Amino acid sequence: MPRNRVRLGVNIDHVATLRQARRGRFPDPVEAALICEQAGADSIVCHLREDRRHIQESDVVALRKKLRIGLNLEMSVAPAIVAIALRIRPDQVTLVPERRQELTTEGGLDVARQRKRLKQVVRAFEKAGIVVSLFVDPQSKQLEASRDVGARMIELHTGAYAEASSASKQARDLRLLAQAAKKANQMGLAVAAGHGLDYENTAALVRILEIEEANIGFSIIGRALAVGLPKAVAEMRQLLTRKGASK
Repeated sequence: MPRNRVRLGVNIDHVATLRQARRGRFPDPVEAALICEQAGADSIVCHLREDRRHIQESDVVALRKKLRIGLNLEMSVAPAIVAIALRIRPDQVTLVPERRQELTTEGGLDVARQRKRLKQVVRAFEKAGIVVSLFVDPQSKQLEASRDVGARMIELHTGAYAEASSASKQARDLRLLAQAAKKANQMGLAVAAGHGLDYENTAALVRILEIEEANIGFSIIGRALAVGLPKAVAEMRQLLTRKGASK
């Protein structure tokens, strides 16, 4: 039976983005993460980028020490970043593509073209007891490749759905996500979703019963400017509730 609620992972990168604008100490993304934890977040997500544009290694260390909920570290497969993650040991890593010039992650990881490298990285994390998720587009070849390299979980890239220019296109993209989630589930992969999700488009994901987790950052941090972070997290949790579903 489906869970009664999709788990919420709150991404705190944009708190760090604001801090880095002045290269100061505030606002503190670790403090924000602890507030999200108290408000009911199921996990905290952060992306340690190679260019360190927002989250810093010291943030990840502090989060690992202070959080009582799960820490999900988004990261590239660059050897230096992999080494840091293996040393800090988050609960989970989500492997994503990364380009220096992008504003945010723009697409899914091409697992099918990087099988050899990804199999090595997945094996190293699994050996360390760290769950690996792969951030992929809702395409069969990427789901199959994710299974083949040994990942336990995938996160479906919801950008096309979130940014759809019309209701018909959004409905089509939602169907593609539903089909991909079902296929991944049949392969034995746990399914998360994320990218571009907000207070208007997230509720529809609840109808996709195979999706267990939604990872959301920008919209929650933006909403917090108006209502405060605890309420912003609580509102998103409510949207992720499946009415009438069993645990």
